[in-house]
Amino acid sequence: MYNVTPFPTLHGGGIQTGFDRLELMRIMDLYGRMVAAGHWRDYALDLGRDAAIFSAFRRTAERPEYRVEKRPALRHRQGMWALIGEAGMVLKRGHELVGVLAPLERRLLKLVGE
Repeated sequence: MYNVTPFPTLHGGGIQTGFDRLELMRIMDLYGRMVAAGHWRDYALDLGRDAAIFSAFRRTAERPEYRVEKRPALRHRQGMWALIGEAGMVLKRGHELVGVLAPLERRLLKLVGE
């Protein structure tokens, strides 16, 4: 009765990398607080075969201010999580999402405190 048809990919198949529910909840919680503080206005998700990327924008027409990347291939090396700034420089890398999001959490405290 219920047939699940996989969504076709451009790369001819393969496993898609994505965020699990707890990871996405933590990222969206931070995003919501940054929106409430008036700092971010838009976001984008890019789910590919090699990486899942969450991008946060100050304005829709600009480059993303921050990107949170999950690359499972780097799990045993540098850590699969990375926080990347607007210029493309890696700001923080680690094995835990909480540690990678810590600089943004501190920035949020400064924004609210001003």
